[in-house]
Amino acid sequence: MSDEVRSVRVRISGRVHGVGFRAWTQQTAMDLALTGWVRNRRDGTVEAMLAGDPADVAEMLRRCRSGPSGAVVTGVAILQEGEDTVGGFEIRDTE
Repeated sequence: MSDEVRSVRVRISGRVHGVGFRAWTQQTAMDLALTGWVRNRRDGTVEAMLAGDPADVAEMLRRCRSGPSGAVVTGVAILQEGEDTVGGFEIRDTE
């Protein structure tokens, strides 16, 4: 892992509610040693903040394009780069 940290806030659209997307995101991010958070949004999307080694963040974004079994991802949009990072990886309440 490099000393460089990339952080991105993303919105994932498609059939992403009711398929375990938040738990999958948390586990996948932790497997990649990323920090951040994930939450459902009332508009039917999932939003996440991902931070860590740039190569691992890129891999997470790639994996988000498929998601867990049962998900049908139609888009992964980067909303913001360089957001403040947090420790650990948490599932947040719906916003």
